[in-house]
Amino acid sequence: MSEEEEVLDDEIIELVDDDGNVIKFKLLDVTEYKGEKYTLLLAAEPNDELAEDEVAIFRLNEAEQTLDPVDDDGLLEEIFEYYRSEAEEEDPEN
Repeated sequence: MSEEEEVLDDEIIELVDDDGNVIKFKLLDVTEYKGEKYTLLLAAEPNDELAEDEVAIFRLNEAEQTLDPVDDDGLLEEIFEYYRSEAEEEDPEN
């Protein structure tokens, strides 16, 4: 995915991949982990790259207002687990 981002409304974000294809995402949440902010996104419409319930995580670059890919699978797993633990603390019934 490239770093291009366009916010259509409060929930939908369009990203343009390396081939110029537009992929729409729903913003699940923004979380801070180890001093960096990350967006957690869900596919807004079916596509070949991402399952409907699969979460895509990007580093939020506030200075440039872009979403940067995270290439480290271990870091992605850490961020997702951190997000899940935070969400469970906020709503223990889930």
